[in-house]
Amino acid sequence: MSFADPVIITCSISGAIANRDQCPAIPYTPEEYAAEARRIVDEGGAMIHIHARTREGVPSYEVEDFRAITEAILAEVDDVIVNYSTGAIGVPIEKRLEYLRALRPDVAALNMSSMNYAKYSRRRKEFVFKTVFENSFDTIIEFCEAMNELGIRPEHECFDAGHVANLDPLIDMGLLSEPLQVQCVMGVTGGIRPSARNLTVMADQVPGVPEGPSNWGVIGVSRDQWMLVAAALTLGGNVRVGLEDNFYLPSGDMARSNGDLVAKARQMAEDVGRRPATVTEARALLGLPPRGDEVSRRDLLTHPVEAAEAEGAE
Repeated sequence: MSFADPVIITCSISGAIANRDQCPAIPYTPEEYAAEARRIVDEGGAMIHIHARTREGVPSYEVEDFRAITEAILAEVDDVIVNYSTGAIGVPIEKRLEYLRALRPDVAALNMSSMNYAKYSRRRKEFVFKTVFENSFDTIIEFCEAMNELGIRPEHECFDAGHVANLDPLIDMGLLSEPLQVQCVMGVTGGIRPSARNLTVMADQVPGVPEGPSNWGVIGVSRDQWMLVAAALTLGGNVRVGLEDNFYLPSGDMARSNGDLVAKARQMAEDVGRRPATVTEARALLGLPPRGDEVSRRDLLTHPVEAAEAEGAE
């Protein structure tokens, strides 16, 4: 690895579960999201993964909440890769597709398999919560086809090694094109155990790695995050940090902002001889158009009909 191998640093800015009682830095309002986005970009983040919330901090799947947050972020930082969450339990697929169709982010999450999804407390000897996260092939294909239609790059979130293999039929069906973007999600009870060896197993199965133009990275949940970030950086992968996944720095101190977490990831990248990818570089690596080659995303957000008509005329 060298400075010629930049790392795309993604930040998941808030998540949908945790609240300020657990971490005071979690943003609720669009203005707070924008302030966090500035810290993220200033510290080297190129992509921001967004779960929407109301101003009161309640998780939201409404178009207007996604719109307000995205507008505020882009007004503050101008260019960053916008990545929307699509995962949910008990929220209809059409509801989750609605904000993709209305706002057309650069990237959207595409969860690659159904699974048990839980958090377990060893201290209490019981589950904090447990559920089944539905992502059947029918659901995956519906999201994939919609993203293709809208020009949104899917980010394939894989919680176990078999989830990576679920890419194979989609590639064979012609639903996916390179470069792929695969995230190895580790540390969720019900998914693969978080270890450097397991990350290597998953990364080696990503189609196109090491021969082809694919991107892979790690999402480490909870305090195992920093060990997994170190492993991914050494193996040549990208990394995601942020208050959705982990509140704490390696020292054990709680992060004061998402910027603290991104700054640590950047330092770790530099320590192994890599550097954070610029937004322009990250767009190229992910197969996204340069900023100047697309309809202004801010125009699309504020005047969606006029922007779409202008894009169709080009």
